[in-house]
Amino acid sequence: MRLIVLLLFSTFIFSQEKDESIQRGKLLYQDLCLRCHMPDGKGVEGIYPPLAKSDFLFKHLKESILAVKQGGIEGEIIVNGVKYNTQMEDMGLYEDEVADVLNYILNSWGNKYDKTITEEYIKNLK
Repeated sequence: MRLIVLLLFSTFIFSQEKDESIQRGKLLYQDLCLRCHMPDGKGVEGIYPPLAKSDFLFKHLKESILAVKQGGIEGEIIVNGVKYNTQMEDMGLYEDEVADVLNYILNSWGNKYDKTITEEYIKNLK
């Protein structure tokens, strides 16, 4: 019984931490990402790729995270069947901010990602 209570409590704590990260990420998105990727995450077709229901985002998660961490993906990419070739600028975010904005993006506009991106993961990502 103690184990079940402990597991439920730890699940609640991790869920609460993720929710707080998503809320911080929303503020960062509104400040830095909204101008290109739009309030609804749909981007501008052919210019700025969508983040909402983006096949590229989930198929190339590490590359997408590095784009936020370091700036741009060089070269042409195809997102939801549309070609894009615009390099994203380096936003100068700290690792915790990268984690927060990614948690927001991965859980908004119809996107659903069960895991939580952590600052530690971002620090170790190369």
